[in-house]
Amino acid sequence: MKRTLIHHAIIVNEGKKFAGSVVIEGEQIAEVIAGDARPAQTCDEEIDAKGCYLIPGVIDDHVHFRDPGLTHKADMSTETAAAAAGGVTSFMDMPNCNPQTTTLEALNAKFADAAHKCIVNYSFYFGATNNNADQLAQLDKTHVCGVKLFMGASTGNMLVDRMESLRKIFSEAGMLIATHCEDQNIIRQNTEYYKEKYGEDLDITYHPLIRSEEACYHSSALAVQLAKETNARLHILHISTARELELFEDKPIAEKRITAEACVSHLFFCDEDYKTLGARIKCNPSIKTAHDRDALRQALTTNRIDVIGTDHAPHLLREKEGGALKAVSGMPTLQFSLVSILELVHQGVLTVEQLVQKMCHAPAELYQIAGRGYIRPGYKADLVLVNPESEWTVTPECILSKCAWSPMEGQCFHAQVEKTFVNGTVVYENGKVNTAHRGQALTFDR
Repeated sequence: MKRTLIHHAIIVNEGKKFAGSVVIEGEQIAEVIAGDARPAQTCDEEIDAKGCYLIPGVIDDHVHFRDPGLTHKADMSTETAAAAAGGVTSFMDMPNCNPQTTTLEALNAKFADAAHKCIVNYSFYFGATNNNADQLAQLDKTHVCGVKLFMGASTGNMLVDRMESLRKIFSEAGMLIATHCEDQNIIRQNTEYYKEKYGEDLDITYHPLIRSEEACYHSSALAVQLAKETNARLHILHISTARELELFEDKPIAEKRITAEACVSHLFFCDEDYKTLGARIKCNPSIKTAHDRDALRQALTTNRIDVIGTDHAPHLLREKEGGALKAVSGMPTLQFSLVSILELVHQGVLTVEQLVQKMCHAPAELYQIAGRGYIRPGYKADLVLVNPESEWTVTPECILSKCAWSPMEGQCFHAQVEKTFVNGTVVYENGKVNTAHRGQALTFDR
């Protein structure tokens, strides 16, 4: 097997930052060496990583790749190319595609398709509905990342709004339940109130007033209540308000059954940005106040927020036209997620060790991913080399997502991904993606 030495790196792993080297042998990490020492056995290739961070590959627990059925926006091939360029080596994809991933047949078909298309590693959620709880017991817990539950407005029949169905799903899922929490009744009331007051074509600035703090908190509180009553393993996605943080404990993942994710969009933007970016940053839950954003950032330095994901949700720009009610919700952020959070490191919001915990280690621990998420001998060689002192600006030409735009266009970053390794193979370097590479299905120690 080929042996590759990554030498003179600044290794960031398990709460530590130290100078050292990593040896890759085949698909796996063979050695982690502190200091300047060289491996006893010779290597076929050496990579001088002087001045660069070497971190585990980012694991994004929350993407919408639009495949199958919505591939005019995105597909597994284009979005995993964007992932590779951004240092994301594994992803977990949501079920609201077409057909929806709400049957075992649709789930199996998605896995089969991914094996032919995905440059990085993958898994898929099974979508819960009001009517399919009986299929939950048939899911392979070692193969499926989790059950996705929409407790808010969503596509088609995927809004679960019957208390009887919710209790059944929480009781019988048998694995992690990832929830989108927004109270649809509150959203509906807010919509009617603002339409009556200001007309049908509401400006984008009304979006966070319609999809309000109250709508988020009420739904998240219900999810937490149900999880406590049933002892379910609950993971609430894209927390967007300071108030919701009260629902979560500041404890390590191993000590709790209810966890929380924050997304790049809510950590990077606030409602002031609607003035310049408009519907480009329209997403559900909505981007809220600077106070909410800053509270989420502060929570990254604690264990109240466990994971940073993206909710990467590409749309064509023409679909983003309109205001609070007409423009579609969602934005592409995957390619720039790591550098966006590294920008917060540059600003002193959190440390690079905390970034690695939230983007690499925690998703692996939370989902019980086998053999990934850490720089350890015997683990898969999913690794990223990042230059933390490389200033650059996002331009349309560098965007790899199929939708061909990003809310980060024009943003200056101070760190840049140099190389991405997936299962020991370089899938990104010198601005180019190895599109011939194929990732592997994630497995889970459950």
